[in-house]
Amino acid sequence: MRKKLGWLLSLAVLIGTVGTAGTTAQAATAAEPSAVTDATATDAKAATEDIKDRILAIPGMSLIEEKPYPGYRFFVLNYEQPVDHRAPWKGTFKQRLTLLHKDVTRPTVFFTSGYNVNTNPRRSEPTTIVDGNQVSLEYRFFTPSRPDPANWSNLDIWQAASDQHRIFTALKKVYKKNWLATGGSKGGMTATYFERFYPRDMDGVVAYVAPNDVVNKEDSAYDRFFAKVGTKECRDKLNAVQREALVRREPLEAKYAVAAAENGWTFTTVGNLDKAYEAVVLDYVWAFWQYSLLADCATIPAAATATDQEIWDTIDAISGFSAYADQGLETYTPYYYQAGTQLGSPDIKQPHLGDLSRYGYQPPRNFVPRDIPMTFQPAAMRDVDTWVKNNANQMLFVYGQNDPWGAEPFHLGYGARDSYVMIAPGANHGANVSKLVEAEKALATEKILKWAGVAPAAAPTGAAKATPLAKPDAQLDQRDIEREPMLRP
Repeated sequence: MRKKLGWLLSLAVLIGTVGTAGTTAQAATAAEPSAVTDATATDAKAATEDIKDRILAIPGMSLIEEKPYPGYRFFVLNYEQPVDHRAPWKGTFKQRLTLLHKDVTRPTVFFTSGYNVNTNPRRSEPTTIVDGNQVSLEYRFFTPSRPDPANWSNLDIWQAASDQHRIFTALKKVYKKNWLATGGSKGGMTATYFERFYPRDMDGVVAYVAPNDVVNKEDSAYDRFFAKVGTKECRDKLNAVQREALVRREPLEAKYAVAAAENGWTFTTVGNLDKAYEAVVLDYVWAFWQYSLLADCATIPAAATATDQEIWDTIDAISGFSAYADQGLETYTPYYYQAGTQLGSPDIKQPHLGDLSRYGYQPPRNFVPRDIPMTFQPAAMRDVDTWVKNNANQMLFVYGQNDPWGAEPFHLGYGARDSYVMIAPGANHGANVSKLVEAEKALATEKILKWAGVAPAAAPTGAAKATPLAKPDAQLDQRDIEREPMLRP
């Protein structure tokens, strides 16, 4: 494990309550002969035990189901967690996770999307690179991993990091080789926050497309991004469709009302159908660049000659008219809550809309039920940003050149060690190591292997030889890009 000297956990500043970030066992001194013998016997016994029995022997761990997959064991599990890690006596809840088991002699990757966990077997890119095990965790308060009753003040980045710390501590007894943390977007943020609060746990971090909204009210970086992304022709085409959708608000809202009736959509949380309609339309340009490529501009209709149906279809395909209905918001309530309390959210000017916009970018408060209180904590992201600049060690941040979320990325300062920020040319929110230019892809792969403790065998002569250790698997290696809501200021 990496040792970060001078580490200071400033929870009093970030959270407002002095808390303990967790303890890490000290390195053992030279073992006595009898201790070595006992350890060897213990390891030998463990090798003969079924992995399921070993996992379920962990206090608080229970099995939901096991799904067969060639070359692996795949378990869907529950783990009992404190509702409040500062006051564990106040109750517990069951947090869902999955385990893709390869071998206890392989490294382990700790993955989170920052949302619900996928209960089908999947490998993140680092898992494929190191040919390891993967633990995937559902983020607290995403159902069914939600305390009942739900005290929403217990949904913050430190509590979530503490969830990961407890699970890592429990599973490290079984998976003793190196561990890496990873995730994309909110999952990349989650991996970074875990590292900030528990820097002795992981041996490396690979954070994909992780936004870093340090000062929530200063978002000019996004305006600069949208002024130059792609080509002028594509930008103008998208802007024209977005504007036309507001010009034709009346007939298109009539279609929206019909769709709402057919699908059972209601709009209690956001307020009314008109607010929901505009929120979807204002997401259009952002969502295009988040999920599409420049070449996809060819599929965008010409606004001046497009029919109402064509305008509707392109807005629905890219933004999604269900997004701001109660039924679309419900899944993402924890996300909007965190955006409005700690994570922050971007704002963009969109001057091409002129006075057609009635509401502008609506705040996260509009997308969370009113009975859930929210207060923004501006120190939270400043703390993480400062920590990363000064303390990043064996961390890799990967961004897509054309991804709006990369407009405010993490930066490394003079205190960072063996850490990197890399940008995949032309890539969107699905950017990863495989999309980097060849030299950076080789370097990133070499570092991931090294951090996982498997580099010497994989790349004995340098980065040029560094390649993923696992064979490709079309099903396991699917890159499911989370259709994330567009966070608002």
